[in-house]
Amino acid sequence: MNHLASPERTERTQRARAARRPIPPRAAFYVLASVVVSFLAASSAPTPLYATYQAEWGFTPITTTVVFGVYAIAVLSGLLVLGKLSDHVGRRPVLIAAIAAQAAAMVLFATASGVGELLAGRIVQGLSTGAALGAIGAGMMDINRSRGTLANALAPGLGTATGALASGFVVQYLPAPTHTVYLGLLAVFAAQAVAIALIDETVTREPGALASLVPEIKLPRTVRGAVLATAPVMFAVWALAGFYGSLGPALVRTLVGSTSAVYGGLGLFVLAIVAASSVLALRNASATTVLYTGVAALVAGVTLTLVAVAQGLPALFFAGTAVAGLGFGSGFQGGIRTVMPLTRPHESSGVLSLLFVVSYLGMGVPSVLAGVLVVHGGGLVPTSEEYGAVVIALALLALAALLLRGRPQETQGVLVASGGSPAVEAEPARASR
Repeated sequence: MNHLASPERTERTQRARAARRPIPPRAAFYVLASVVVSFLAASSAPTPLYATYQAEWGFTPITTTVVFGVYAIAVLSGLLVLGKLSDHVGRRPVLIAAIAAQAAAMVLFATASGVGELLAGRIVQGLSTGAALGAIGAGMMDINRSRGTLANALAPGLGTATGALASGFVVQYLPAPTHTVYLGLLAVFAAQAVAIALIDETVTREPGALASLVPEIKLPRTVRGAVLATAPVMFAVWALAGFYGSLGPALVRTLVGSTSAVYGGLGLFVLAIVAASSVLALRNASATTVLYTGVAALVAGVTLTLVAVAQGLPALFFAGTAVAGLGFGSGFQGGIRTVMPLTRPHESSGVLSLLFVVSYLGMGVPSVLAGVLVVHGGGLVPTSEEYGAVVIALALLALAALLLRGRPQETQGVLVASGGSPAVEAEPARASR
């Protein structure tokens, strides 16, 4: 009987193995990219809802920016404490845990009845995002270094744009908006957790997992110069993102003269979608050219938005936002492309996490200060003008830093052709002296 049953048993074993077969690397790459998009979409989903929360719970603009700032601080904490963990225990365990925490945050948001629950949800969401960003970015580079570099620059803008606009439409046109948007994201995270469980691990385990949880600012020698050259640009462009994420919804509604939730998320959407598009449009330009383009577009775009705010011109405001979006996408892409190709596989997660630390410092600190100024300073419009002037000053300081350091070390030819395969092998270029 055992002999007769063995072919059936063998067939069942083969079917079971086929069912457990990992997702192919190319598909796994897109699964990882989709997690970045969904995490960043979830981070911007509350933006159009702030006016709804404010009307229901009666809090001030300071609370809005504190809720926004708490998220940024939580991301920073996650990056500093958990950012290097996947280099030791593997990408997949960190990502599954991060998705589970993100799902818990969606439950907190969907059941929130006051500011306390909203803050708790933002903290959980921020910690999980901080833990995941380095692991996802490094995982994509493990699979394909050139496409991973591009995807790390593209996905944040795409996710932010998707979350801001989709949430605005949900708030405006669907019932129970403070529940619907989060339940939809919860379903997305459930599907992604299953997909992550089926992908192959891309890095071998290394000892030192517990030691990696101790926060430290440590840069491999090979990337120090590149990070120092690009960090000011990345801080400046994410300070702009902080402006649109915290004060943007109220400012747009003031300029347009509408209470529509779609307008509340439209400014952030325009900024982020142009940023994502610029990553694709400039993917074949050198990283140095992209960095300088980012600084120039940031200064020009914010100047236009300041004129629009002063004159009360909504069309010019969105035009300036689009130009600023080019600056955001270019500045962030230029930094990623300058630094990340210089890292080794077991350094990628930690270095990428450090770049996001700089970015989220730029996003969080100025936005919280702006919330205080809205209430205790001159109000929304004057504070927006002051914030824009600070962003311009930061961009000019970043330009000065780039010029003083000379041409930063960059990796040429790491971007992909339209077919998706690497166009040229990565080859570090010499830094000019």
